[in-house]
Amino acid sequence: MNSNKYLPILSVVVPCYNESKAFLLCKSELQEVIEVLIAKGKISHESHLLFVDDGSSDDTWEQIMSASTSSLLVKGVKLSRNKGHQIALKAGLQYTKADITISIDADLQDDTRAIESMIDKYHEGYDIVYGVRENRSSDTFFKRNTAHLFYKVMSLLGVNQIEQHADYRLLSRKALNAFLKYNEKNLYIRGIIPMIGFKSCHVYYNRKERVAGESKYPLKKMLSLAFDGITSLSIKPLRLISFLGLVVSVIAFFIGLIAIIQKLLGHTIDGWASVMVGLFFMGGVQLLSIGVLGEYIGRIYVEVKNRPSFFIEKTTDIHD
Repeated sequence: MNSNKYLPILSVVVPCYNESKAFLLCKSELQEVIEVLIAKGKISHESHLLFVDDGSSDDTWEQIMSASTSSLLVKGVKLSRNKGHQIALKAGLQYTKADITISIDADLQDDTRAIESMIDKYHEGYDIVYGVRENRSSDTFFKRNTAHLFYKVMSLLGVNQIEQHADYRLLSRKALNAFLKYNEKNLYIRGIIPMIGFKSCHVYYNRKERVAGESKYPLKKMLSLAFDGITSLSIKPLRLISFLGLVVSVIAFFIGLIAIIQKLLGHTIDGWASVMVGLFFMGGVQLLSIGVLGEYIGRIYVEVKNRPSFFIEKTTDIHD
């Protein structure tokens, strides 16, 4: 590349929660990627890794501090308590002042070799580069099919996201500034980024096994994240409730009409079982509808309070 051309500063943002076993491997591999890109003249020598400690209970923060004292390429931010992956990621993105950010998880299941391809796409003029899985052949049959079902259901419910993309992506400063204007507390970042617009493309890669430690996204957390995405980005569930109410009302009308006709004709309807089934069915529909409405109202309650999403307790920057 032209040595006279301004080289962008890259910040690789890595959310960490109890990553004591994976940290050193993660730091070493990402640091090597940064050093190679600097040597090739694709990014500035001020580029760095930004680890965000999401209130870990192990020695993750101590390792980040130690790494930052031995390498200028390593920086760290510690949140005051555990706030979850999405908030930790946003905290890192909000903290950095770099020209480009690339977000990646500390487990290194996302192939770090795709980072150079993302940088190349940035130099071609792309503001958003999505890291997308080539396939899910390494997953179990259950996980592969539930993942496909997940994307299908999310799409049907009106959530626009890139299939087979999690939170491995590049954002230009322009795209990042646009993202940071979204102030909602119930974050589903992979659904917000496509709403920004700007020139975007995909970089494909094969996902690997976790380098160390345990997954921080069990089924329960994945379902919770999916529900956050639906309720924060779509009102289709509310419309489905309205449609369900209409359908049940029409069915009830015809059942009532049949009952009246049978009565006028002098026929006796035993009906105890059908009445009980109807009552339980209606009770279930009502509870489900109230539950969905409650979720939306609860999220409105959280949003209107406008409380801070996180607090930064410590950083490795001596100037802060």
